[in-house]
Formats: sequence, structure tokens, C-alpha cells
Amino acid sequence: MPTVSVGRDRLFEALGRTYTEEEFDNLCFEFGIELDDVTTEKAIIRKEKHIDGEVADNEEVIYKIDIPANRYDLLCLEGIVQSLRIFIGLDPIPVYRVSEPIRKESMLKMHVKPETAKIRPYIVCAVLRDITFDEARYNSFIDLQDRLHQNICRRRTLVAIGTHDLDTIEGPFTYEALSPTDINFVPLKQEKSFRANELMKFYESDLKLKKFLHIIAESPVFPVIYDRKRTVLSLPPIINGAHSAITLKTKNVFIECTATDLTKAKIVLNTMVTMFSVYCDKKFEAEPVEVIYPDETSHIYPDLSSYNMEVSLSYITRVLGVSLEANKVAGLLNKMQLHAESHALPNGDHTFNVSVPPTRSDVLHSCDVAEDVAIAYGFNEIPRRNLPSLKPLPLNQFSDLIRAEIAMSGYTEVLTFILCSYKENFAMLNRKDDKSTAVEIGNPRSSDFEAVRTTLMPGLLKIVGQNKDHPKPIKIFEVGDIAVRDESKDVGATNRRQLAALYCGATSGFELIHGLLDRIMEVTGTPFVDPKKDTTGYYIKSSFEPEFLSGRQASIIYKGKHIGTFGIVHPEVLCNFDIPDPCSFLEICIEHFL
Repeated sequence: MPTVSVGRDRLFEALGRTYTEEEFDNLCFEFGIELDDVTTEKAIIRKEKHIDGEVADNEEVIYKIDIPANRYDLLCLEGIVQSLRIFIGLDPIPVYRVSEPIRKESMLKMHVKPETAKIRPYIVCAVLRDITFDEARYNSFIDLQDRLHQNICRRRTLVAIGTHDLDTIEGPFTYEALSPTDINFVPLKQEKSFRANELMKFYESDLKLKKFLHIIAESPVFPVIYDRKRTVLSLPPIINGAHSAITLKTKNVFIECTATDLTKAKIVLNTMVTMFSVYCDKKFEAEPVEVIYPDETSHIYPDLSSYNMEVSLSYITRVLGVSLEANKVAGLLNKMQLHAESHALPNGDHTFNVSVPPTRSDVLHSCDVAEDVAIAYGFNEIPRRNLPSLKPLPLNQFSDLIRAEIAMSGYTEVLTFILCSYKENFAMLNRKDDKSTAVEIGNPRSSDFEAVRTTLMPGLLKIVGQNKDHPKPIKIFEVGDIAVRDESKDVGATNRRQLAALYCGATSGFELIHGLLDRIMEVTGTPFVDPKKDTTGYYIKSSFEPEFLSGRQASIIYKGKHIGTFGIVHPEVLCNFDIPDPCSFLEICIEHFL
């Protein structure tokens, strides 16, 4: 969940009253958000620098509020205040408008060049006229852009936001894609002019911007936005131009969002416009911009119209498990910024025509409407009930029983990552990759998470290696999933539920791991059988796995199928995981017992 930091005093001033910490915490809970922490800006800095110190009386109190990841309208103080004031009945639901131009020819235009399709094909724009900034509003405006970039924009890969002082530039504007050597401008907070290719090298050492360079670095063309005089507004998604930078004195803000995902670009633009149009002379109003594409099709943004959904009362009450009157439900939806009108149906039911405003991009389905009713009604007011139709899956139920039995045998359960490095999954286990077993991660963020594990062994060995100074013996186990490629599945892979146990001590503990296997088979009602006479139980036979010592390992055969292996871990494998003591390991696929 994203966390938004807001000043307590400014928040309470906007809400129209002062709350105690407990009162505000309760209000947040009722609305479906959470007061995560109460701190000060200086305390945050001291914590980052590991400096001890008392909180001074004159330090501004900061509230850190956790919000749902899909509520982009709550990523700034303005959105939180507006939603809470509507929720507690202080304000009506605002009506957002797009201003009508005096004549169509006077509307600002953005011309899109064909080359942009090679790198970042979409752009949406809007203007906030006669806006009034102060320092707090300006900082909130910038912070909202940063939070959107980190959230829905996926670190600018899907959408990049540019904001400009409209009084310093002239339309019509053009959105182009040019060779890096053909783009030359002074970037934000700089005084020197750079070519785009020079700029990429310049920002390689910038802690904030270097993480965005890869988005366009390998492209033969870079996206760029010009005004009528060929002044560069921005080089998305990297940096804006210094010429059009907004300040506290800016009165007219031009907002542009370039994107690879048009739907998300519209949501981002609407969020910026709806949150800060409250500071315009004409509240909740934005000026449109016409975007003209190479094929002469044009679109006018922003689209601040509401869209309607039909939701039945019976569906809402069935989801909540509470019988509610139609008027009550309509009132609850209004508290959540969803205007609802009820209509009686011939069958006695009611249906709601729900008007979803541009701020609520998270409302996509009837279940979202039902969720808002539940929030406004109060989760604590909904009676608890057991749903008889909900039963645990047999595999999960069996896994829990197995966990309990192994824990009672003196082993401690651990939980390790399902992703691992290729090296850990193969080379460090003395295994060779056949390129047909492991599921690879397409674009891993780290070398530690390159593949889905095909065995639980690396995770358990890593735990022992990181706790080798722990008193011996170490007895641990894990019940978890692995994944292997399977062309018979529509996704090309399948999960398998595995059980693994590891013993580490002064001796190998091979007999103890063997005893654990016998105990598992005993509690599952599986007898040890002679393979020549009976195939209904299990037996063991020699195996030749490279991660185990030769002659000190065995395969486990259950009803004629190989389900696992156990043995003494090979010294080279132990060395790879920095383990100085001998270990024995057991791993079986428990799905075969069902």
C-alpha cells in the first residue's frame, strides 16, 4: 500500500476541525485507510541518519497514511481531504467540467508526429487556468507527480508526466521523435544546453534520474515536445526543459502525459486535473487540449465525464450479507463519491444507476460498488458468518497435517523465496541446466531472482549457511511449491507441492533423515514393501544425484513412481553455501499421497 505523508495542522485546517490522534485514526479506519505513523520531518531525517534526539515542540507533526494501491485520488493531501469531507457529510460530490473554448480555433492543439509510434505513441494534455500556488500547494503538486510515477506509471515506463508554465510557451505544440543528436535544450535546474545523447551520459550519475534512462536509452529516436517556436518543453520520460518550469508564481499550468498505455495516461491526467483544479478561480474546471494524430484523427482531453453503471440492490446485499433499504444504500454510496439513483423493478428488487466520477478510476465492476457500500456501512457492523461452501483444498489440508507431524518430530519450519538465482538452482548444487526444466524470469530485477526454484534445497541450505554459528544440530523443514516446465499446460509450466527437511550437526544425521522419511510414510499409512512382491507401498533404491554423496543417497519409490530423494549432501555443495558441518537432506513430492 502506498504511504502518503501530510502535515497534520494543514490537514486539520482543510478538514475544518481538530482531531485527537485516536479520533483521526478511527476516521481513517471507517473510510478504509490507515494512520500508519505519527512523526515529524526532522525525526524522519534523524532516523535516516541514525541520529538520536528528542522531538521539539516546534516541529511540524507529519501523519503517514496508508491508502489502497488503486486509489490514485488519495495520493495527495487534496484528494484525502476532499474524500473525507464528502464521507463525513461536509461537502457535496463535486461536478468536474471541461471549459468550452470561445471558438474551436482558439483551443490549444498538440500535433503528434508519426515517428512517435516507434517509442511512445500516446499523449494526452490539459490546462489548469488561473491556479493559485503557495509553497505547500506547490510541493503537494510535485509530490503527486512523483507518487503517480512510482505507482500507476510504473516508474515512468507506462506514463510520464510533464507540467509547464503555459505563459512561457506558445501553442500549437508538436510531439515528435528525433535522433538524440538533433535534440538540444537546457534541462530543468541546469543552465547549460545539452544534446539529448550528452544528457543521457550526464544523468548517469544522478541518483534520481539514472533509473529512468534505460526506458529510451537503446532507442534510435527519443520523444520530445516542442512549442510553436521550437522551444523544448520536455524529453519524456527523463526531464522537462528549464524554459517552461513552473514556479510559485505560475498561474496557468499546461499538463502533458506521454505514454505507452493510453488508458493509464487518461487516468493520470484526470487525477492531476481533478486534484488541483480546486485551486483554480473556476473550481473543478479544466481547459481542453486537442491532440491530433498523423492520420488526422483528433481527440480532446481531458475527459472528465462520469460513466454510469447498473447495480442491483440484491447483488449488493448478497455480497455484504446484510439486508439494506435502497435509500440507505444510495446514501452510503454518496458518502463514497458515487452518486446513485435507485429505481424499483417489477420483481420487487431495486437497481441503482451509479454515476462514477473521473476521480474513481478504481470502480470497474459491480463488486467495487458493493465494496464501497461495505466501507461506508462499516466492516465492523457486518455480522460474521461461516460460509459452509468454503472448504480447504485437499492439498492444503494435507500440507498442514504433514507440517504438524514434522514439527512434532523436532524440526523447525522455515519459509523461503520461491524465486532464486540460476547459480543456486543448478551450479551450486552440482547440477547441469538442461534448459527444459526451470521457469525463467523474463526481466529479473536482481540476479537473486532469475528463476523459479525446481527444488527446495537451495533455500534450506542458504538458511543453514547464514546461521552456521547457531547451536547444533540444526533441524529445519519446509513445505512449499516448486515449478517446472510442462508443455501440456496452457501456461507452459506446473506447480508441485514439495516437502523438504535438512539435518545439520556434528555428524551427517543420515539415519535421522531416514527415520523422518519412515515417520512420514507411517502417518500417511504407506507401508514399506518388497518391490518384487508388492507395489502398493514404498521402497528405496540407490540413486546418483550430483548434490549428494555417491553411495550415501537413495531414491524414494511410491506405487512404482519416483517421488523424492534423500541422502548426505555433497561436500562441494556444502562449500558452495559456506556450510562447515555435514548435512543430510530429504525432499519428496507430497501430491502423490492424495
